[in-house]
Amino acid sequence: MRLVKTSPEKQNKGQVATCGLCGKKKKLTHTSCCNNLICDDEENYVVFSYARNSCHRNHRRFTLCGYHESEGHKGKWQDCSKCRNSFEPEICAWYGTNEYNFEKLQDPPSFTPKHCNSCHKQISLSQDGYSMKGREYYCDTCTSKNLRGKDRN
Repeated sequence: MRLVKTSPEKQNKGQVATCGLCGKKKKLTHTSCCNNLICDDEENYVVFSYARNSCHRNHRRFTLCGYHESEGHKGKWQDCSKCRNSFEPEICAWYGTNEYNFEKLQDPPSFTPKHCNSCHKQISLSQDGYSMKGREYYCDTCTSKNLRGKDRN
């Protein structure tokens, strides 16, 4: 991935360049996928913290735009069937419409929400913790209960 470093520069008639996601004005770069101005802040991310504190990382890791570029797909990410077919429809919809996008997907796929196979609680695949066994989904609570029960045997 090629990053173009830049410092805040004057844009059209006195406007200061800002991150297209958060609006900050310092330490900016351009995304390699869509060439939008964004915070140059990936060093803020702590490995395995699952924090969402980096504009650059969030766009690269949690959008179809970033995925499309990292996989080397051709054409526009909005029209890419490879990208759409790479994820559960719920994840694809979230990757295309979340707050880490500069441009939102106009026609996200529809989906039926997943539910825990034990307690039937609805699970948000993009936000909640869960586990899978085959095609069955389990919420964090039921996963923990199942693991604790197995430790006793």
